[in-house]
Amino acid sequence: MSMLTSVATPERILLKLDWNVIRRLDGLLQGDYRSLFYGFGVDFADLREYQPEDDIRYIDWNVTARMDTPYVRQYHEDRDITAWFLLDMSPSVDFGTLQTQVEKRTMLIDFVTVISRLLTRHGNRVGAMMFGNKIQHTVPARGGRLQVLRLVNDMLKQPRLSNIPTTNLKSFLNGALNSIKRRSLIFVLSDFISEPGWEKPLSLLAQRHEVLAIRLYDPRETELPDVGMVVLEDSETGEQLFVDTHDKKFRKRFADAAQKREQDLKTAFKRTGVDVLSLSTEDDLVHEIVRLAKRRQQSRR
Repeated sequence: MSMLTSVATPERILLKLDWNVIRRLDGLLQGDYRSLFYGFGVDFADLREYQPEDDIRYIDWNVTARMDTPYVRQYHEDRDITAWFLLDMSPSVDFGTLQTQVEKRTMLIDFVTVISRLLTRHGNRVGAMMFGNKIQHTVPARGGRLQVLRLVNDMLKQPRLSNIPTTNLKSFLNGALNSIKRRSLIFVLSDFISEPGWEKPLSLLAQRHEVLAIRLYDPRETELPDVGMVVLEDSETGEQLFVDTHDKKFRKRFADAAQKREQDLKTAFKRTGVDVLSLSTEDDLVHEIVRLAKRRQQSRR
């Protein structure tokens, strides 16, 4: 399903994903993507007092403070959707293995291409912000097939960064928070290997927009194989370390540290209240998108 995007053109990527992914999604979801995309594309209508069944993300905290009573914003549904992809293109996203020949960056490009195609063919607009050690590039939101091709082309052209300080998603998300004014559907694609502090701006984004976090990972980031002496390199800083993977105690420490990182990440996401899809370099994109759609559909009931 996925491909080596480094040797593919935007047209070829889109054609292959149209054939291998979108056709299958159309069959499985029967062309109904409302279960996947909902609660977006709305315009402010009025304010009223909070009721127990209301979504707390719609509370207007300024009015609530003045009135000393919780108030929520009401919105009119709008058929037009504006979607933004916030793309982490930092060095750790370039992690991949010889076994799969698929990097997290490859999964990122495939996911963005598929979702952009689904949205734009129904008349909606898509845009993107690409981040390395700062916001490197912005693609203004527009519609149409040419916009999808532009997104793919610009993602492919983003340089592979190295030897930079640890990724700071907090500054990226704050930048998006200040830049995206109209209520939108926002996808945050990252491996969330970052300095701490990104939870608050992600939570604030979710109060203003419909937000989906797409957490990219490779299974081999959590467990070392027993293959003898290897060189481990920090993809963010470039620092290298020789290790003996025959050492069971070292492999155990590595696995324990990875497990703690996973648990910390789950706790952080829970605090933000954002819907999360964990997407592995070994996953079938169709299966994962269908799983996400069903999960979101059930959560609305």
